[in-house]
Amino acid sequence: MKRTSRSLTTCWFGLAIVFVAAEGLWAQVSPEAPQQTPERPFIAAFPTRPKADAATLARGKQNYNTNCAYCHGEDARGGDNDGVNLLRSEVVMKDQNGERLRTFLLNESGAEHAAAREGILKFNLTSAQADDLQAYLADLAAFIHDFRLSSRDPGRMRPPTILVGDATAGQKYFEQKCASCHSASGDLKGIASRITDPRSLQQTWLMPAVYGFRGFSPPPDVPTHVPPPTVTVTTPDGRKMEGRLGRIDDFVVTLTTADGTSLTIRRDGEVPKVEVHDPMKPHKELLPVYTDTDIHNVTAYLSTLK
Repeated sequence: MKRTSRSLTTCWFGLAIVFVAAEGLWAQVSPEAPQQTPERPFIAAFPTRPKADAATLARGKQNYNTNCAYCHGEDARGGDNDGVNLLRSEVVMKDQNGERLRTFLLNESGAEHAAAREGILKFNLTSAQADDLQAYLADLAAFIHDFRLSSRDPGRMRPPTILVGDATAGQKYFEQKCASCHSASGDLKGIASRITDPRSLQQTWLMPAVYGFRGFSPPPDVPTHVPPPTVTVTTPDGRKMEGRLGRIDDFVVTLTTADGTSLTIRRDGEVPKVEVHDPMKPHKELLPVYTDTDIHNVTAYLSTLK
């Protein structure tokens, strides 16, 4: 009996300790002492640099365009003359204020900047010139470092406008390739007023709707009137089922009939016979035919239909 009393006493004492500890823990996380948590947990921010002033960036841009853009491109991501992507280069990534860039361009070891030894691409600074051009290099470094960089390299710099084609030539091309289905005075009348962004206009006429084996998905923010694809399924005994295509793959085809009934039909090779009626087929067939000039010209022409 005494042993039982001691056991109960020990048990109650242990519970009391647990209660006190829990009360203290609750006080630590109670509303009176809120815990600070990061706004975006589990997302590591890519290191950024303080932005240089506008005057420095303007001077750096002029320096870069004069001496660097020919090889490395206007956006420092490489160009057509074998220039590397500067934003991913070790020199630029480790540079802070032009100090590594200066050493690299001086090419004292003879193994640094390749263009320092090559004819028209020569960019060879002596030590004295580099000292005189310290501000020049600092401005240049500030401009290069101002390009935004993240774990996913952003797209190249967009041109000011994509309306660079010949509208007259675009009209002739339209009449040859598109007029059998579309009309500038009919379904496309005022299209440039409905789709005011030239890039969206170009993408819309190239491919008004995109869909795959999982079904039809017209673009949500572009006013197009593309009918959904339909399908006809013919069974071996001649029975036909027709409706709007929902999904198709090697194993099943799903369709919705005119009365709203959804049907899923198993496929085994060519049985049953499946015929997909794709309103986008003419557009898809023309995609490998267009040249860049054709696309620019047609876009320029359609932009006049207001």
